[in-house]
Amino acid sequence: MRRALAASCLTALLALANAASAHAILVGSQPKEAGEVTGPDVDVSLEFNSRIDAARSSLQLARDDAGTPPLAPVSAGGQPLELSAGAEPNKLVAKASGLAPGTYHLRWQVLSVDGHVSRGNVNFRVRAP
Repeated sequence: MRRALAASCLTALLALANAASAHAILVGSQPKEAGEVTGPDVDVSLEFNSRIDAARSSLQLARDDAGTPPLAPVSAGGQPLELSAGAEPNKLVAKASGLAPGTYHLRWQVLSVDGHVSRGNVNFRVRAP
């Protein structure tokens, strides 16, 4: 009886560990959380711990006193981001132009290649050049 219970507990723990590792987790960002950057143009880069499906992921930039315009993800060469040979499959990159000084919230949502959706925010300040 004890062995069966212990085996069940171990199986449940392994299942939870596998489920948790399936989500794409943000491991780095530019701008950094609570960081300050010089505007008006800001390069945005989000790096995750695993591959993501960039075509089904999104970035939005919100300001405390304004709307939430979507950002179009781009590759390092300025072209639309596509998961293809040579692309970094664990990154989203975008360019935000014409940002006025103030506090911004970068809202991201990514789909990991195993089908799990992760969401989060990166908050930062833009200062005048």
